[in-house]
Amino acid sequence: MDRRQFLELATAGAASSLLVLPANGQSKSNRIVIVSESNSNTLDVHTPGANRASYGLCMMTYDRLIQFGTKILPNGVPSYDYDKLEPQLAESWEIAPDNSAVVFKLKQDLKFHDGAPITARDVKWSFDRFVSVGGFPQRQMEQVSLTDVNQFEVVDERTFKIKLQKRDKLTLPSLAIVVPSVYNSELCKSHATNSDPWALEFTKVNSAGSGAYKVESFKPDEQIILTRFADWKGGILPKQERALYRSVPAAGTRRALVERADADVGTDLPPRDVADIAAAKKIKIESAPQANTLRYLALSTITKPFDDVRVRQAIAYALPYEKVIESAVYGRAKPMFGASADAPRDASWPQPFPYSHDPDKAKALLADAGLAGGFETKLYFDAGAATVDEPAALIIQDALGKLGVKLTIEKIPDFFARRSQKNWPMAIDVFGAWFDGADFYFRWLWHGQNTVFNVASYKNPEMDKLLDAARQAREGGEYESIAKQFIKLAMTEVPYIALYQPVLDVAVQQDVNGYVYMFHRQVDARTLAKV
Repeated sequence: MDRRQFLELATAGAASSLLVLPANGQSKSNRIVIVSESNSNTLDVHTPGANRASYGLCMMTYDRLIQFGTKILPNGVPSYDYDKLEPQLAESWEIAPDNSAVVFKLKQDLKFHDGAPITARDVKWSFDRFVSVGGFPQRQMEQVSLTDVNQFEVVDERTFKIKLQKRDKLTLPSLAIVVPSVYNSELCKSHATNSDPWALEFTKVNSAGSGAYKVESFKPDEQIILTRFADWKGGILPKQERALYRSVPAAGTRRALVERADADVGTDLPPRDVADIAAAKKIKIESAPQANTLRYLALSTITKPFDDVRVRQAIAYALPYEKVIESAVYGRAKPMFGASADAPRDASWPQPFPYSHDPDKAKALLADAGLAGGFETKLYFDAGAATVDEPAALIIQDALGKLGVKLTIEKIPDFFARRSQKNWPMAIDVFGAWFDGADFYFRWLWHGQNTVFNVASYKNPEMDKLLDAARQAREGGEYESIAKQFIKLAMTEVPYIALYQPVLDVAVQQDVNGYVYMFHRQVDARTLAKV
């Protein structure tokens, strides 16, 4: 036996030993097993530091007043539909003629997992919570004009009213994301303290929801076992009685688990592995462009020489985009380069920028900026995303070197924690917005409110004026006109150079159906079913 064979067998053996469910007499056909690089670190997305895996978990263990419907993407993969809102806890809702309020009527006989009835008082308490706890939940809902406990009113046991601050197209869809989940208020209040009035310590390790699945066991960052809630009335009851989510940090082990059919679904696989699995055609690869998401090269507008728009445009023309996509993700991405000079022609987002690989134009712009001899700078990227970002960084380093730009690459292990310092001249980063539409995305990166994601430190009063106007318009010809203006400004000022739109690839066994791409980019077990 040679070394390679030994390692393959060792990996396969370790993979099999990872997935051991508690004995309960159920067959494998009654459960679904999902493996990913990381797992939820909390049972409540309102708790500080909740990771992305927790978003997907809480969508299954909690309910909301409404939910997104589904649609079919051009490649045949089912996806959430931002434009289709359907009942979950609410059976109906009505918007006041003057747009001053929206009133929800709850379904009858709704129950939490512990059997307690769900009333409008629980909804009110839950909404008060997300506008009061601070951190991500509060910031997220501020973006959609939900900011004050006085906006929320209990009309009667089954009727809940939201007073609308202003015209905002995002307010209603925001109620279908994970933040405005409905909590068992009496259970939470029984565990609240003076120092923790919203019982965050309790809900971090205990579920207080009514979702399609109940939490059977939870090991933070490692494993979660869910069981179906028989009394769920928020939609079609899941086909699978149990769902196991397991963290498997090693990419090779995740691949082995999927290829040996020890896992039904595998995520976070390196692009090369995805390409190999797709070529073998034994396992389905469900692929979907990540909605409203870009991977980009950020250039600090407060750091010389990137405070000069000519230098930023020069970098945009210097990049060999096709090589970046092929090297980083093996071509598994949607290109965001090569648009015509008159772009944008519409208000869609993301859309290609009007830059292509043109070294001569890049050299001319650098010369015009007084940098014909080049300059020295640094490029930073997330060590946790090294699989895709390191190859991209090396391609960028080589391309800029041909222009006389000496680029030093820095791999950052605590990238997210240090992002807020905004002291990187250049950085490869990614941002995805939960709501469709250019204006919402732009507010996080291009608006002068200067959020943590604005690592380019970009500020422009003209951009702010356009984005503030778009927030009020949001639809029709007026919105289209405003959106085209701020997209054009972004393409011209180019503090962020779009590299590509990432694709989410999920490996699914042939006998598993029902995968749906979700806005939080986690696998939702509620729709999965074994044939």
